[in-house]
Amino acid sequence: MTTTNSAALTVRIALPAEATAFDAQLATHHYLGAGRPVGDYLRQFVERDGVPVGLLVWGPSCYALKDRDRWIGWSTPQRVARLKLIVQNRRFLVLTPKGQSPNLASQAMGAALRVLADHWDEAFGYRPLLAESFTDPEAYAGTCYKASNWEPVGHSEGYSRHRADFYLANERPKKLWLRELCPKARAQLRAVQLPEDSRAGLITPPSGVLPVTLPQMKSLLEVFRHAPDPRACNTHFRIGPVLTLVAMALLAGRRDIAEIVRFATTLTPGQRRQLGLPRKSGTRAFYKVPGYGVFYAVLTRMDAEAFAALLSQWLLSRAGTLPQALAMDGKMIRDHIGLLTLAQHEDGAPQSVAVYDQKEGTERCEQTAALALIESLPALDGKLITADPLHCQRKTARVIVEKGGDYLLQIKGNQPKLLQQAQAFEALQATPFLSKPTSGMAGLKSVPSMPSPLNR
Repeated sequence: MTTTNSAALTVRIALPAEATAFDAQLATHHYLGAGRPVGDYLRQFVERDGVPVGLLVWGPSCYALKDRDRWIGWSTPQRVARLKLIVQNRRFLVLTPKGQSPNLASQAMGAALRVLADHWDEAFGYRPLLAESFTDPEAYAGTCYKASNWEPVGHSEGYSRHRADFYLANERPKKLWLRELCPKARAQLRAVQLPEDSRAGLITPPSGVLPVTLPQMKSLLEVFRHAPDPRACNTHFRIGPVLTLVAMALLAGRRDIAEIVRFATTLTPGQRRQLGLPRKSGTRAFYKVPGYGVFYAVLTRMDAEAFAALLSQWLLSRAGTLPQALAMDGKMIRDHIGLLTLAQHEDGAPQSVAVYDQKEGTERCEQTAALALIESLPALDGKLITADPLHCQRKTARVIVEKGGDYLLQIKGNQPKLLQQAQAFEALQATPFLSKPTSGMAGLKSVPSMPSPLNR
């Protein structure tokens, strides 16, 4: 088994034959007991000179945590697919009497975290990116978590699982801690592509997981029901359901025709029926979904700008008011269409979209589409627009300011003079943020003898 040494501490995975004795220690000395193994479940021994001084248990993370998911910034489909890349510290028990070994708890936790991803990969074949844990504020201050670089990001809602699908209020919200297991893990969890050694932990989304509610799907269908169909009149799949499937797939993060097809196949029979998809002859409840050829024909022949305008209008009508922070980013769907999205920072929900044909250099490039998209928005008072270096353009920044908003635009080598000017500020060496100039030019905005049970 993989081991590590830290301040004379060794961390190793508990052998299968040691599980009973390991759990017996927790059952005897931890105030929550041993717990039940569920899912991918890892036991770690922390030893000093071959003698166990600490026990840690890691298991599956919580399905949904508002503060955690806001901190990561991923979308609901990403959370469903990537949840196994977060592991939860379910038990932490220090086996020495309280006060006998100062700092042992933080040293043991730090040593365990340094090899957790390696141990997990060894046991389950993929590397997790983030660890989560909870402490009871009424009982523990979480000192060892602070000392081992965990970040407090909020609290649980104060509910306990009663049945598989039912929760009861316990009136004891727990403090939530998060710890990245590798550099930039937070960004990797919401990135388009995961690190190769983490992809085996992806979960195939269950059938029927949509980025919108059923009433919203019906509303979206009404928007596209009367859209012009660029295909021949005698089509088997009507344009309304096809465009609704395309829109929902895009909102779910699909950026390829094949991915849109796979998304459509995950719809349940009830969802397919609600969309008005045709029923297969000879069956009572089997509704067909469009194949690759149907989506290809529609995407390559439709008026992409009209589609984006309809979808943007629908998104804005659902948003009510724009959120405080919006991220602008563009992705190509193969070589057929580019989709520029303005999405909420908190949960990735799109607020407005536009289409383009190339990144830059054409009349319908991403830069031009971004400028037009910003110009089409209502007042941006109190709003912050963020974007990558491609959109660090004088006109884009000026329009945002004129509408009352602020901006945070990245600078790279595509703007050499501006980059040199920014690097000249000594303040930039301490922080990557600069105040926005008032002129609106491109800039950045800124039992003493008993073991000690910790955490859970």
